[in-house]
Amino acid sequence: MKFARPFCIVVLPALLLLLGSSGLGCYYETNDDLAITQLLRGASAAAPVTDLHLYFHGIALLLAWLYQVAPGWPWYGLLLYSLLYLTTVAAFAVLSKLWPQRVPTAWLPAGLTLFFLLAWLEHSLWFNYSRIPILLSGTGLLLAAQHARQKPLVALGLLMVGLAWLVRPSAAGLGLLAAAPGLWWLGGRPGLRVLGMAIALLAVSSALLSFAWTPQMAAYRTLDVLKSNCNDYQLYRPTPHTATDKLGVQAVRHWMLGDSLLVNEALFQRAMRFDARYFLQREVPGKLQTLVSLLVRDYFPVLLGQAALFWLVGWRNKQLVFWLVQLAYGALILGLGILLKLPPRLGLPLMDLWLLSNLGYVATAQQIRLPTHFLRVVAVGTALVVALYGYKTLHRVHVLRRERAAHEAYLAQVKRSVAGRFIVTTSLEAAYKSLSPFEIYSVSQQPVLSLVGWTTLDPANAALRQQLTGTRDFAVALQRLAQRPDVVWLLTPSMARFLAYYLSARTAPKPLTWHFQAGTSFSADTLLPRLYQVDVKSMK
Repeated sequence: MKFARPFCIVVLPALLLLLGSSGLGCYYETNDDLAITQLLRGASAAAPVTDLHLYFHGIALLLAWLYQVAPGWPWYGLLLYSLLYLTTVAAFAVLSKLWPQRVPTAWLPAGLTLFFLLAWLEHSLWFNYSRIPILLSGTGLLLAAQHARQKPLVALGLLMVGLAWLVRPSAAGLGLLAAAPGLWWLGGRPGLRVLGMAIALLAVSSALLSFAWTPQMAAYRTLDVLKSNCNDYQLYRPTPHTATDKLGVQAVRHWMLGDSLLVNEALFQRAMRFDARYFLQREVPGKLQTLVSLLVRDYFPVLLGQAALFWLVGWRNKQLVFWLVQLAYGALILGLGILLKLPPRLGLPLMDLWLLSNLGYVATAQQIRLPTHFLRVVAVGTALVVALYGYKTLHRVHVLRRERAAHEAYLAQVKRSVAGRFIVTTSLEAAYKSLSPFEIYSVSQQPVLSLVGWTTLDPANAALRQQLTGTRDFAVALQRLAQRPDVVWLLTPSMARFLAYYLSARTAPKPLTWHFQAGTSFSADTLLPRLYQVDVKSMK
């Protein structure tokens, strides 16, 4: 079995990823990835965006160039899937070296395949850019710590950390934090030196980035954090005291962030605050329920794997440090789930790094003896888990395929209906969820102007408004767009009502009334926008 380990580390990950993607498919977990792709392609901007400011540092320039050179290729999906392959190789390399010597090497491919099916498959199935840097940073560091005296592998691990930082700095730091105990257990003091180098790399990179920020970019980042605290994490209790602030709070709640005169840092300071009692009473119970449901429903294979490791370690004495680390992991998961949020794109990467670290501890610890009937219980439990998780995965794939088909049909209807006209929309991005990272989606030959979502904070959104209307002023730009016959409005009913209210308030001192009349609907899904006709009249 001379070639078993190289096959398992290099070839097996590629085979499993290809089989998984071709058999089950790949689906965007959220609409963020396609929204990023549309910016890079120039499909939602005045020109291809080469700097996303918060994500894909340097990589955005490369991707934007590739989309111009070969626009028919799904470069975004290919890049991230290549990085997923790299992190899978690193994870399999770590597990291969931890493989017990008394277990035949011929069983290694089966063991790694089982790990992939129960703890890794979701990463290729449910695609999201936030998964990649957590896994890339964490597995790269575990690999480097395991081979802390081999400079090429240490360099590879640090390169993976650097790539993770380029994709999303905060996610790279989270991966480092989740893998830190494993570095000590796998590498000892040399492993801690690897950890120190990685921390220095991230700190220096972040410092250089902050020095390069313009005031505009710093304001963008600040608003991005504030809107996440409000809309994503529900940390703020709105307390507006004026009509203007009330309108601003409503705009934030509707994700309409492009009006910088209304939605700015001062608004959050005046009209929103963190109220601990309100947060504990109103938000924490729901977040805790969501967290428990996610862990038990989606990640029971990983949790049961942890339980088996706890059973092994529990038979030894004086393992205080190990159990303190487990409490720290639990506190990390609980803290993220309650204070912020822990969606699948963060949950499973963290759970996997926790599992890999604990496997490193058990494999390297001395004098661990198998409890009576341990192997028999694990074998029976594994068979049951494979059956349950297999059924759950197939059901998820069925739901995702149906959602993708509906969204692709919706986008195709929109493309036929708009006939190359300019699209102004509030919720078109809702149709981006569950689409394929290996397809190119376009609904118009002209750039699409979105009025809601995090992309409205990007400077490219304001630049597109100026290109279309001659002004960056959000309310004035919409007023001018309403006068153009070549503009198509795609809105949801709730956003049409809010836009009428917002624009009537924001067009003073020239009082105008805005009427949004519903037109053609392309889907029975109320979350997807429909055509609206806009009528603007002066008030008498």
